[in-house]
Amino acid sequence: MKTILVTGGAGFIGSNFIIYLLEKYKDLNVINLDKLTYAGNMENLKNAENNQQYAFVQADICNKEDVSALFVRYSIDTVINFAAESHVDRSISDPEIFVRTNILGTINLLNIAKNAWQIEEDQFQDGVKFLQVSTDEVYGSLGETGFFTEKTPINPHSPYSSSKASADLLVSAYYDTYKLPVNITRCSNNYGPYQFPEKLIPLMINNVLAHKELPVYGDGKQVRDWLYVEDHCKAIDLVAQKGVPGAVYNIGGHNEHTNIAIVELIIGYIKNRVDAEVGEHLIKHVTDRKGHDKRYGIDPKKIKDELGWYPETAFDVGIQKTIDWYLENKEWLQHVTSGAYQSYYSEMYGKK
Repeated sequence: MKTILVTGGAGFIGSNFIIYLLEKYKDLNVINLDKLTYAGNMENLKNAENNQQYAFVQADICNKEDVSALFVRYSIDTVINFAAESHVDRSISDPEIFVRTNILGTINLLNIAKNAWQIEEDQFQDGVKFLQVSTDEVYGSLGETGFFTEKTPINPHSPYSSSKASADLLVSAYYDTYKLPVNITRCSNNYGPYQFPEKLIPLMINNVLAHKELPVYGDGKQVRDWLYVEDHCKAIDLVAQKGVPGAVYNIGGHNEHTNIAIVELIIGYIKNRVDAEVGEHLIKHVTDRKGHDKRYGIDPKKIKDELGWYPETAFDVGIQKTIDWYLENKEWLQHVTSGAYQSYYSEMYGKK
């Protein structure tokens, strides 16, 4: 039976991925390693708690002893590395923690996996895989036309994207130098259930419901490609199983929208179905983020042609499912937006 180590599995994408794996496979053990920072929430994994194929370990990916012990105890043969500090605003105010987790944590995982799986020089156990979950932000910014491909040069513009780009280069180097079986996936903006409300969509949903101002950076015309989280989970699963060793795969939704259009859509949906008193008067344009990339857009042709993946969820369907989930899980929202979140929100936007 294969054993997968999912790091950062209590976060948004990681928890969705774990639930996806446990529902799909009955011959798979899943070990969830998470430090449980502000963005990790064990409530995301209630459906996994009593599953005999699942185990949770609270630990830091930078801790060599703890991670090494997991490889010995569980005979891990696959690593899916979601663990990362991932919010651009936080990286601007505190870059060092992003270097520690995203770069030093990744190389710690790489070294431990290499030592556990290596049979002799340039030779590893059959069926092992290290998959680094990355972001399209490592490519920088696009103009009004064109798309990121796997051959697009890396050109990050924030401490966050720079730390992810650095980690990607290390992962690639471990394939080139040691032949460690690796893949890197670079996805566009994810959305869906359990996303922490520092990200655009859940932030706006939470604020609309509370009749709070909706902070929009600059003119709000930054363009992002949106990918429903379940589609992303399916793509990662495919790459882990069938990805060509050493290859990078871009995962995109072909759903490009401006930030302001997303905000207006959320307002309209909640206004029409929940609360007629909300409206666009809640929008507050705030000073644009430093180094803010104008447009991201991914060409997922490679993963479609090689592995048969394509985004199944149209944006108009996915966004309705997402808003409905938050409307149906207001207690979850209340739990994750208490305490430390309020301090963070006040620091970022100047008003609770």
